[in-house]
Amino acid sequence: MTPPLIGITTYGRNAGGEFPLPAAYVDAIRAAGGVPLLLPAGETWVGPLAEQLQGLVLAGGGDLDVELYGGKLHPTLYLVDPERDLSELALLGAFIPTQKPLLCICRGFQLLNLFFKGTLVEHLPDEVGEKVLHRLPPRRPVPHAIQVKETSRLAAMLGATQINPASWHHQGIRQLGEGLEAVAWAPDQVIEALEVKNHPWSIGVQWHPELTFTQDPDQLKLFQAFVQACVPTPLEEE
Repeated sequence: MTPPLIGITTYGRNAGGEFPLPAAYVDAIRAAGGVPLLLPAGETWVGPLAEQLQGLVLAGGGDLDVELYGGKLHPTLYLVDPERDLSELALLGAFIPTQKPLLCICRGFQLLNLFFKGTLVEHLPDEVGEKVLHRLPPRRPVPHAIQVKETSRLAAMLGATQINPASWHHQGIRQLGEGLEAVAWAPDQVIEALEVKNHPWSIGVQWHPELTFTQDPDQLKLFQAFVQACVPTPLEEE
């Protein structure tokens, strides 16, 4: 079996002139049997990439530009990168019509919602309080419970409807995008996972499965299901 080639978007360019990405994303794809290919922010060659890749991961990172969804500036916004925003939106536009598997993580989950004309809450504590912590101050991950819809494809992949993954975000979905279905929620009813309707394998998770996949079998199952769905058929390999 030829392992699938899976693109992973990087963070935007930093002050040192680098396109960083936590190694855990790469490790998770490798552990699940895929071959990772890093896609630096700002790439415009999206059509050929969508043709050549067998799967795509939109990684986490900083906040999205509020101008993309008619939001308001907030003092907690950080690492806003229009270059990355626009290139990843273009990549989604080229990739989704291919019907190839797509896994969107945290920032990627939010970008997926924006792509389908949804909107975001600029800072969750302002609207849902802090009974459920979605990140530790100033910006650190924290686990919390998540309820997964029993009849969802996500629940079938995980083999579970109650999970406790690592959360690391301060924004969330305000208005759900057209053609998306919410399939998981935090105890404060913040949406934690999305599935794209009429698509064979396109899932967004607000949590960070790459942070705990080595200790949490549920998170490893998510990557394994994704990579398995990306495996090219013999006809595709010809």
